[in-house]
Amino acid sequence: MTENIKSQVVTQGVQRSPNRAMLRAVGFQDEDFSKPIVGLANGYSTITPCNMGLNELALKADDSLRQAGAMPQMFGTITISDGISMGTEGMKYSLVSREVIADSIETACTGQSMDGVLAIGGCDKNMPGAMIAIARMDIPAIFVYGGTIKPGHHNGEDLTVVSAFEAVGQYSAGKIDKQELDAIEQKACPGAGSCGGMFTANTMSSAFEAMGMSLPYSSTMAAEDQEKIDSTEQSATVLVEAIRKQILPSQILTRKAFENALAVIMAVGGSTNSVLHLLAISNTMGVDLTIDDIEVMRQKVPVICDLKPSGRYVTVNLHKAGGIPQVMKMLLVNGLLHGDALTITGKTVATVLADIPENPSTNQDVIRQWDNPLYKKGHLAILKGNLAFEGSVAKISGVKTPKITGPARVFESEEECLDAILDGKINAGDIIIVRYEGPVGGPGMREMLAPTSAIIGAGLGDKVGLITDGRFSGGTYGLVVGHVAPEAAVGGNIALVEESDSVTIDAEEKLLQLNISEEEFAKRREQWQPPQPRYRRGILGKYAKLVSSSSLGAVTDLDLF
Repeated sequence: MTENIKSQVVTQGVQRSPNRAMLRAVGFQDEDFSKPIVGLANGYSTITPCNMGLNELALKADDSLRQAGAMPQMFGTITISDGISMGTEGMKYSLVSREVIADSIETACTGQSMDGVLAIGGCDKNMPGAMIAIARMDIPAIFVYGGTIKPGHHNGEDLTVVSAFEAVGQYSAGKIDKQELDAIEQKACPGAGSCGGMFTANTMSSAFEAMGMSLPYSSTMAAEDQEKIDSTEQSATVLVEAIRKQILPSQILTRKAFENALAVIMAVGGSTNSVLHLLAISNTMGVDLTIDDIEVMRQKVPVICDLKPSGRYVTVNLHKAGGIPQVMKMLLVNGLLHGDALTITGKTVATVLADIPENPSTNQDVIRQWDNPLYKKGHLAILKGNLAFEGSVAKISGVKTPKITGPARVFESEEECLDAILDGKINAGDIIIVRYEGPVGGPGMREMLAPTSAIIGAGLGDKVGLITDGRFSGGTYGLVVGHVAPEAAVGGNIALVEESDSVTIDAEEKLLQLNISEEEFAKRREQWQPPQPRYRRGILGKYAKLVSSSSLGAVTDLDLF
């Protein structure tokens, strides 16, 4: 138990404290003052289906914590629904919400001197936000994922939220009628849970399981299934034992844990956003992880799971096929996982995986056999060049045209870009530039699911490239490059691209290049002026003032003094 809590609430003879009186008002009895106090960070809201089932899990965790001998104190934290805010000004608040979640959990737990924390989240930023807070506080902690949504169904096809975005592009291109568009929209999201493919939420839940901060199998469970409730109750029990043994995040979130997470992300074909979030968490934890480490891991780990957005299956199919433990065991036996890394259970990764078969069942093809991978190398490539000295991130799985050189089509915002696509103004061979959407310039680094889905829907997915200093949804695929750093707003070279310039994207050579002379670069650099901030006050103003480069995870507390 935290020392200052002990001094205030544990009785010695007739000693009393005002703190005890306050705690009695919320239900503490005499025997409770010697128990560990556990924060229960509840991300419940009805803003999004990702989080609408979390309160039931929180209440189950509350009961389980009490039964295990702890005193839970529940508090709320926020969420932003990326799928609802996508394509609007509100999407600028999405990445910002990661910092708000981290700040709120840190504030509540540290301000109340809690002895541990169980964080429950659903939508994309809940997970990295919670883990950043956990890394800051370094008290025993466990993350409980609210679970994935089950797929919608239409004409024999599994649907996800991305299906609805792509249908808009298909409708605009005249490929489907209004009736079909409405049917897809109505059936895409049938109930509670986070977006169903290996998009950002399921990618990060998988990463946390691989890192040992969540229980085995918990990252791929469906939100509406009983096993999710059972796993939540077990998570509470495991956390109380970790408090007693003082198993700390700093013992778990080591370099080996981050490498394990990267290996799993590559193997399952995870979201580009995972790069940003792992860099942020490692930065907070003080672990030396850089954007170049992602490329090193890509060269070693094959993609062995056939999952949406570029594959065929959704996360509930992965769960039935053996889930993340099966993927991890395959990586372990092939020398690509650190089996001696510690988990929140107090066991090593190798011990946790001891009973998992070395090979997946041959009765399924969601998880491929090791000698028959979907792709021989990982799918998340780090591209550099004169357009991205600090790096950029591209998801290259399923890309039929890994290299393209074409004329730049320059847009100063996502809205301008989307309008041009829907109006049929983008042609095969074009390279779209969407800039001033970075962490500072946006601010908030919006995801570009609407434009990329419109490109796919229009049948241009393998015929055009897209480059941005913003981000992409975990549901994005195609020859798209995001996280360009330095970003336009701070003078990155992406700010110097002009309409019709020749630009090269080369995923094979990991190159992102503007094909102009050094003299022309110098001339444009001299003429460039930084833009005025789009927001001067409020949370977006604060964020733009504090946020670091995306190549460092876009954290807001980097070298403040």
